[in-house]
Amino acid sequence: MIRIRRVLAPNPGPYTGPGTNTYLVSDGVSAVVIDPGPIIESHLRTIVRELGDAEPAAVVVTHTHPDHAPAANPLGERLNVPVLGHSPGPGFRPDRRLADGDEIEGGAFSLIAVHTPGHAADHLCFLIGDVLFTGDHIMGGSTVVIEDGAAYMRSLQRVLDLGPERLYPGHGDEIPDAADAVREYIEHRRARELQILDAIGAGAETVRDVVDAVYADVAPVLRPAATRQVMVQLEKLESEGRVRWAPGGADEAAGLTLVEE
Repeated sequence: MIRIRRVLAPNPGPYTGPGTNTYLVSDGVSAVVIDPGPIIESHLRTIVRELGDAEPAAVVVTHTHPDHAPAANPLGERLNVPVLGHSPGPGFRPDRRLADGDEIEGGAFSLIAVHTPGHAADHLCFLIGDVLFTGDHIMGGSTVVIEDGAAYMRSLQRVLDLGPERLYPGHGDEIPDAADAVREYIEHRRARELQILDAIGAGAETVRDVVDAVYADVAPVLRPAATRQVMVQLEKLESEGRVRWAPGGADEAAGLTLVEE
């Protein structure tokens, strides 16, 4: 029987929520550690302690953002196990690079890597049975910041097609109704696109204008992220021939216009 234990890293914040979820996946004999998070000595000690008598097989990361990957190499050295991920990144050097469909052996069980770019180009989810570990592709109680709108929508559809029943996100609580959560994420992104198009149709000419219209209630600390998300969505809409714009800073007259159908 597979046991999943969450160990919460002590790194709460506006982008990490209560902190990064580190997962220990074990059959009681062997274990795989997913996303050990930032280098926090107390957290590393807790991970080692919570492994108990299970023999560690690998440390894997969903992506190389600083709240997920930097502790992977130190933990791998401490446990004397390989460190696995899609590609190198800041403070992260994989012993083995994972591609879509690769398996991570954990003794009597294995995890399957699922490449899900969008939040980050190197993002992986990990599937075991009807459970998917989603990193920052899907989070509990929140939407996510993305860097490629078109890739993200394709990756959401990929997860929906896989048909997992439960999701274990990189931040927030377990999500028991996977299909409903993924559909909500897809609809949220579509709704944001419509809001952006409506804002431009109503006269928004710059990225700042669109942010003011679409993210009117966003906290000041999150405004830079909102601005970046508008620019990512505009890039997608432009690639689909739905808007024209001259990419530039949020304060610049970017000449946003709708493309007539």
